[in-house]
Amino acid sequence: MSKPIVAIVGRPNVGKSTFFNKITGTKISIVKDHPGVTRDRIYCDAEWCGYKFTLVDTGGIELKSDDEMWGHIKKQAEIAIDTADVIIFMTSVKDGVTASDIDVAERLRRSRKPVVLVVNKLDNYKADELFEYYALGLGDPIGISAEQSKGFGDCLDEVCKNFVRLDDADEDDGTIKIAVVGKPNAGKSSLVNRLLGYDRTIVSDISGTTRDAIDTPFEYNGKKFVLIDTAGIRKKSAVEEDIEYYSVIRALGAVRRADVSLIVVDSQVGLTEQDVKIAGYVHEQGKPSVVVMNKWDVIEKDTNTVNEFKKKLSTDLAFMDYFKSVFISAKTGQRVEKALTAAVEAHDNAQRRITTGTLNEVIGDAVRMTEPPSKHGRRLKIYYSVQDGVNPPTFIIFVNNAELVHFSYKRYLENVIRKTFDFSGTPIRIFFKEKSED
Repeated sequence: MSKPIVAIVGRPNVGKSTFFNKITGTKISIVKDHPGVTRDRIYCDAEWCGYKFTLVDTGGIELKSDDEMWGHIKKQAEIAIDTADVIIFMTSVKDGVTASDIDVAERLRRSRKPVVLVVNKLDNYKADELFEYYALGLGDPIGISAEQSKGFGDCLDEVCKNFVRLDDADEDDGTIKIAVVGKPNAGKSSLVNRLLGYDRTIVSDISGTTRDAIDTPFEYNGKKFVLIDTAGIRKKSAVEEDIEYYSVIRALGAVRRADVSLIVVDSQVGLTEQDVKIAGYVHEQGKPSVVVMNKWDVIEKDTNTVNEFKKKLSTDLAFMDYFKSVFISAKTGQRVEKALTAAVEAHDNAQRRITTGTLNEVIGDAVRMTEPPSKHGRRLKIYYSVQDGVNPPTFIIFVNNAELVHFSYKRYLENVIRKTFDFSGTPIRIFFKEKSED
């Protein structure tokens, strides 16, 4: 199940980035006493009392400003609001309720999302300073001081109250959720429409036509699926947009809640740096995936063309050399069903379980073939191994000293596991845990 998304919104210079940094324990957001510093949505995983969620920092909203840059910032904040499961609306006690606060509050009420109203910069708490914020019509205001880390508990408790409903609504009925991701104009919507057999989404040569992550259920060969068509994940452009991603939260959020991803690449352009970044994000989330080389019908081919493309993919995607690839044309329908078949295979592999006995036989043989490394006169000893989970398949190997594990030996054991069992299309995780020798 995907983590809920919590967006921090409000007008400029109310302390959103300071709050974000304190909660996430990072310094990702730039903090300056100058409005408009945070231009892009910035996101980071966070946890509170066992609840895991993704916190999104946004640029300040100036709904009625005609300035071009404020327009871009507003657009980003609007996307964060539409995507969020819970919204933290931050105001500042230094300024009181402003006309901009009233405008933003009205926009948030229209979103029909759970909103937690926060009044920041309340360094010396006085309840009477919160009274005027009831006029915003968003419930009880919570006073905090982001700079001094005061009031965070009350704020996050209120945020997390909304997660129970979200969790209960997410039940597993055997449906495979497939996120279709990639750069703009790679043919994602065309692929979705071809798989569904009708035009569910708008298809255009103009990049960025799809703005929302659109969920569409369907059945194929007796299996239930949900296709999630997403907006293209854009690379930063200094010409058209001073924004790194246009709809990144929607697209990346889709990856997180999906069971498997189809990474759609324009074969005419080839695998670009941005495609690699998208694949990297899918890999980091531990999600199975299929690299879909689209527009294959317009590629001039000979007997070695496919092998040349696969070789290039293997080089650029060396960090996820388990990838599955298919070469299709969404426009003509050529081999489109293979993308779905590969997605099912990758999904099934991500759920594969290996018995403890079989796993220990394989690891034991690997150790006998290649002796574990030694360091400072101490040699790594491997006692036994277990599979701890699936999605992604996760293995724990018990050893005498985890510090003796060299990354190359870990890689060796992963390769042995992959050669023995079919984990194509899915990442696997291997952890080493110390156990005293009895």
